[in-house]
Amino acid sequence: MSKKSVKECNGLSVGDLVKDFMGEDQNSNKILFSELLKESKVVVIFYRGQWCPVCMPHLKKLQNDLVNIYKYGAKVIVVTPENQQNIDKTLVKTSIEVPIIYDKNYKIMEIFDVAFVPGKILKWMYNVMLRANLKRAQSDQSETLPVPATFIIGQNGRVLWRHFDRNYSKRASVEDLIHHLKNEH
Repeated sequence: MSKKSVKECNGLSVGDLVKDFMGEDQNSNKILFSELLKESKVVVIFYRGQWCPVCMPHLKKLQNDLVNIYKYGAKVIVVTPENQQNIDKTLVKTSIEVPIIYDKNYKIMEIFDVAFVPGKILKWMYNVMLRANLKRAQSDQSETLPVPATFIIGQNGRVLWRHFDRNYSKRASVEDLIHHLKNEH
């Protein structure tokens, strides 16, 4: 695991090929990325955790508009560094009904170039003020987080569109997703 700062993350670019990956969702289902691509485009969304005051409303809004995303032939998966106990909290807070993959060793986040280790001040803010308890919530002591990015991947495995902003408060809107899915349809 690299120890990048948020400034060193660039995210995959439009046109980049996404390496295949496997993860386990909240229901212990194995999710193989290449299998999803055989069926449709895939929207991959990274979120920090159930403690994040921006992530939870974002996922809730996503849940409310899933029908519109599915209308344009896309599957949605969500990726987090948080363990199952915290994924369960996310499910309660958002009622989201898509696969949430626990990225136990940050391999998916690294494939997409969104994994970073926050500095001391941010760690303090997340752990003390927001009660994230990152060391307990994740697979190791690094407190690694993702840039909360969103990617649309075509069936050829290439990035069709992305929203990547190091400012955690700026997220891809459902309207942006639908617009880009519609144009790629």
